[in-house]
Amino acid sequence: MLSVLTRARKSLGFFCAAVAAFAISACVPASGPSLGAGAGSGRVQIALLTPSGSGQASDELLARSLENAARMAISDLGGTQIDLRVYGTAGQPAQAAAMASKAVAEGAQIILGPVFAQEANAAGLAVAASGVNVLAFSNNTDIAGNNVFVLGPTFDNTAARLAAFSVRQGKANIMIVHDKNTAGELGRAAIQRGVSIAGGTVVATGSYEFSQNGVVSAAPVIAANARSAGAQAIFMTADTAGALPLISQLLADNGMGPSVTQFIGLTRWDIPAATLALPGVQGGWFAMPDPALYAQYQARYQASFSEPPHPISGLAYDGVAAIGALLRNAGPGPIRAASLTQGAGFVGVNGIFRLRADGTNERGLAIAQIQNGQAVVIEAAPRSFGGAGF
Repeated sequence: MLSVLTRARKSLGFFCAAVAAFAISACVPASGPSLGAGAGSGRVQIALLTPSGSGQASDELLARSLENAARMAISDLGGTQIDLRVYGTAGQPAQAAAMASKAVAEGAQIILGPVFAQEANAAGLAVAASGVNVLAFSNNTDIAGNNVFVLGPTFDNTAARLAAFSVRQGKANIMIVHDKNTAGELGRAAIQRGVSIAGGTVVATGSYEFSQNGVVSAAPVIAANARSAGAQAIFMTADTAGALPLISQLLADNGMGPSVTQFIGLTRWDIPAATLALPGVQGGWFAMPDPALYAQYQARYQASFSEPPHPISGLAYDGVAAIGALLRNAGPGPIRAASLTQGAGFVGVNGIFRLRADGTNERGLAIAQIQNGQAVVIEAAPRSFGGAGF
């Protein structure tokens, strides 16, 4: 379901100076950056925690992609100002804690990673007394706070962006439809908050058991409730790997097509691309990172490493990018939260982002609509904070 990154791997389908100071189009050598972990020395020492060592091929692929992206970002900085040291966690919380402690003992001033929420929580706790901050690749806000920041896109950020857009389009009466599971409840709560902040109204809430029979049984009731409540939009938590194909089609079959009620998705509806052809999602809205910037990153990564990047590898680029923007003022000790949470934010391969004092993040997202089987951007991602959606 929704892409909270945990060891259970439910769904992974889901950068470096301050906004005005860094050009993402910086060159990368055709042969790709050097991959020698721990090579060289720099003004800032970064520990990168990856899931390498678990024995699973998927973890090794992810680990390699994260390291490649981090080294690409270092190369883009145009100097040797960063000493990147890579530590394998095997995807295990205890190992993540041990590697985080080892990294700090070896001089790490900040930690990038790990990926999974329980790992990140363990790593943060292990080094909390040292003052070293952890920039985790998770999007699980339950672990955010104290010295742990999450870099992954959060439900709250996505819900707020979409709810604000919906209200501006005159669709302020919104029904929430969610799965009856943990991810669905988290998504429901995020949508509720987003609609409230945007000045809209949640006119009804519907749910279904997370099974084929559960969706089939609930769809007619949800459609009837949407009509009686006067819902102008139905905001769904379902994702492409779960209930989305079925619930969208059944709601449309029950008279809730795009000409009647706007469908909105909390998750990416363009991954995998085959989802775009589904009849039930035509006309639907969802949020996504700046597609032009991410396409540029994909092309550069492919050219440098002769393979496509893992979908979340850009978060490693983001993290190095943010740290690189702070090099000028970096001292010998840990990089402080006050520096990481600067209001102007940073720009990277997924667009603008900034870290918040509570450990969450805010990202500039584009609004896309599915039109004739294609994802078409109908409102561009902002290029600085203070623009649309903020």
